[in-house]
Amino acid sequence: MKQEFYERLREILGEEGQVQTDEPLKKHTTFRIGGPAKYFCLPKTPKQLSGIIAACRTFGEDYYILGNGSNILASDKGYNGVVIQLFQNWNEIRTEGQTLYARAGALLVKAAHIAAREGLTGLEFASGIPGTLGGALVMNAGAYGGEMKDVVKKALVLKEDGEQIWLSGDELALGYRTSSIARNHYIVLEVVLELKQGDKKAIESRMQELKEIRTGKQPLEYASAGSTFKRPEGYFAGKLIMDAGLRGYRVGDAQVSEKHCGFVINRGEATARNVRELVAHVQQEVRQQFGVDLELEVKLLGF
Repeated sequence: MKQEFYERLREILGEEGQVQTDEPLKKHTTFRIGGPAKYFCLPKTPKQLSGIIAACRTFGEDYYILGNGSNILASDKGYNGVVIQLFQNWNEIRTEGQTLYARAGALLVKAAHIAAREGLTGLEFASGIPGTLGGALVMNAGAYGGEMKDVVKKALVLKEDGEQIWLSGDELALGYRTSSIARNHYIVLEVVLELKQGDKKAIESRMQELKEIRTGKQPLEYASAGSTFKRPEGYFAGKLIMDAGLRGYRVGDAQVSEKHCGFVINRGEATARNVRELVAHVQQEVRQQFGVDLELEVKLLGF
């Protein structure tokens, strides 16, 4: 059955190398952590994507949609299913007037720089966010006063039954780290952003300003999955962790960043187990000291 499933994936994707087995997830996550995915697929078209999902259902295999892995903690055991990466082959971006069109795997950083080059403003906030546009839409990514809901016009999504539909900005129901995409298990295929004409120098200046802020405040020199916890209502996760005396707290090579306590970093050889132990301790201490429950923002894969 396993060989039959593998051959089916090969048939759907065609090209050599588009289906890999036992692919280390640490190579595909910004945390640089994670064991092997049983199958790792790189579709190029919605038809191939739909075919993979249909095959998974037929053969009873789990699947997971992955962008560039910027908000993921993958298990040390890996993932006993099919990881479908929409990144390497889904990164086209183009602009027409004040509208930016992109496939789901396009990086936010790249989109922001293309917008700046065209003198389009509205996406400066995203110039340092390491995720893809698809992932950013799923969780309504935002920073420094901007978020995806401010700029998205519509998105093409794939439903679980294989139907493709366009959703307007309102239908996407973007809120704090949530969307109708996440709630309905849709897969983003394309994103259309509506920006505004601006001054190139002012746009580039703002992006440089945000870059300097990030460099000064965030541990960009280490592998991480970005902000580890969601922002608790009325609080900041990083400050709670710092006030709990956990700045620099370490389990193996996993550590609460000394630069920004809202980040858990990989100092080199951290395992998922290290991170889980550290996170559990941080949650326990913050709960005991302040009565606040910290909820993970990082998504878990393979646990």
